[in-house]
Amino acid sequence: MWDFSIGQALGLMLKTMPFIVFRVLVYAAISIAYVLVTGVGAGVGWGIGAFGDDEFRGASIFWGGAIGFGLTAGVLYFVREYILYVVKAGHIAVLVELLDGRTIPDGRDQISHATEVVKSRFVETSVLFAIDQLVKGVLGAIIGMVQGIAALLPIPGLQNVVGVIRAFLRIAIGFVDEVILAYAIRTNSSNPWASAQTALVLYGQNYKVMLKNAAWLTLITYGLAFVVFLVMLAPAAAVVYLIPGGWSAGGFIFALIFAWAVKAALIEPFAIACMMQVFFQTIEGQSPDPVWDQRLSDASRKFKQMKEKAAQWMGGRTADESPPY
Repeated sequence: MWDFSIGQALGLMLKTMPFIVFRVLVYAAISIAYVLVTGVGAGVGWGIGAFGDDEFRGASIFWGGAIGFGLTAGVLYFVREYILYVVKAGHIAVLVELLDGRTIPDGRDQISHATEVVKSRFVETSVLFAIDQLVKGVLGAIIGMVQGIAALLPIPGLQNVVGVIRAFLRIAIGFVDEVILAYAIRTNSSNPWASAQTALVLYGQNYKVMLKNAAWLTLITYGLAFVVFLVMLAPAAAVVYLIPGGWSAGGFIFALIFAWAVKAALIEPFAIACMMQVFFQTIEGQSPDPVWDQRLSDASRKFKQMKEKAAQWMGGRTADESPPY
């Protein structure tokens, strides 16, 4: 079936409990922000709606809530680099050290220790975020290559099946890109672009194992998230009841947000710990295959960009970046 140990992954989560609590607080705050700002927007819409008939009030409430929801999403879009840098990459850093048998601090010191590790590898948030975005693009190209190989097989109806599988695996990529970042942290590389390049080649030459386990974890995590969504429908409906004038779409949307928050805070770290197990075990003793390096260069413009940035990297910045003053 799969190649990871659920028990080991849960053990890693327990040992990084300070980070789990930190993630819960961060994503709970995001959920509360969505609810509060959306509620305020709906309340303002309800007040404006008092100047018209029932149909006008209903539309005002809807658009007020929608604007509040959109404003929250916009703010979070601008802090996404910080969340990746401190919350996600920081947690990956301590998970890497535990997998390698090293001791990590307890309590709040664990978070500050992880932040220092991430800073030593990626210097600043923009570097980590840029690498993460390019990695996602290259992983998508690998899935496209898998579909291309299947197109050469003379099996009737195979393309329809592969199309479904490809869409499914694109969701599973979310558990893989952070493993590529874990490799950069584990190798202590002074050139994050080069380490990400190497990790992608290693991933490509082991794509069958990696995609199989990513697919299993996608089923597990989204299955658990769906259960959380069903459980959250009742409290979400109660929250909507408190919003002035009600908000017909609110119950469903808030339940989705609550389920997403639980998934991001608790379920995703488990999946990442599992994928890290598989990746590090699989690549043990391997060297990057030049054939796969060339395949990725031919298939992905983003992989070429990564190689260019790796070649230009000079002690914390690429050659085309202005030095700090």
